[in-house]
Amino acid sequence: MSRLSELRIGKSAAVKEVEGLDEISIRLMEMGLIPGTQLTVVGVAPLGDPLEVEVRGYRLSLRRTEAARIQVDASEC
Repeated sequence: MSRLSELRIGKSAAVKEVEGLDEISIRLMEMGLIPGTQLTVVGVAPLGDPLEVEVRGYRLSLRRTEAARIQVDASEC
């Protein structure tokens, strides 16, 4: 397993866990990043932050610090 912040553009993975129980982790799960959800990294800003991720048919921009809270498994895609 790795973290969403470590995936390269074009790579797909399945969400395994969103770490933490604070407002940010809860908001990430409300946006559809729950265990088992498939996602694809579709872009990264020129300076490396934020990341653009396609999840459940829409695109979502996440800061690298937020993406580092999401454990993913690329072998399930």
